Amino acid sequence: MPLQNRVLPTGEIIADPARGLMMGNRGCLHGQGRELGVGRWRSKAWICCVLDWKDVRRDPMPPGRWTALFFLDEATALAAGHRPCGYCRRSDFLGFAAAWQTAQRLARRPRAGEMDAVLHRERVDRTRRQVTRTMDAGRLPDGVMIRAGGDMGLLIGGRLRAWSLTGYGAAIGVSGPVEVLTPPAIIAAIAAGYRPMVHPDASPESPPAGGMPPHVRFPNTPSA
Repeated sequence: MPLQNRVLPTGEIIADPARGLMMGNRGCLHGQGRELGVGRWRSKAWICCVLDWKDVRRDPMPPGRWTALFFLDEATALAAGHRPCGYCRRSDFLGFAAAWQTAQRLARRPRAGEMDAVLHRERVDRTRRQVTRTMDAGRLPDGVMIRAGGDMGLLIGGRLRAWSLTGYGAAIGVSGPVEVLTPPAIIAAIAAGYRPMVHPDASPESPPAGGMPPHVRFPNTPSA
């Protein structure tokens, strides 16, 4: 049976055999029997990590240490409220922090804990439910997760690509007010230059006249 460690854009954690392109954690969420308890985080540091780190094979649920979580791609992790890990993804972390600094007009680059505190307020409410907002689709950058017309998916090239555990569906036109899952501070960082990695399913079959979507990147492409 698959472990309960697959994260949806809504932040929920379910059991599914697919692993996606990225992993991360929120602390140790499991107990004996490798089953999750009631809590869905043990720290405000919700991070998004590389799937393979120096070819080291790790137990996804070591006793009392941490619970490995898996995401379809980085856009999914960001929608759930995770940020780049400052250890295994140092370059991406620094790029994310620099974009955050630019977006928030800060005098210095923010520390991880400072970003975590903001993100925790933006991603969940007092009932531990995901906080979403209504925004105009035309004012959002590529790489943001939205819900429109009953479909949840990735906004890219001004269109919605329906999200699934294994990839993205066909592009659907979207306009006007939509429900936004990605936290505001992350949206601002993307708009300021951070490019989240997205599953190759989201790559347009025919790139627009201006080239590939500017606010995202695909696997095996640099972050900057």
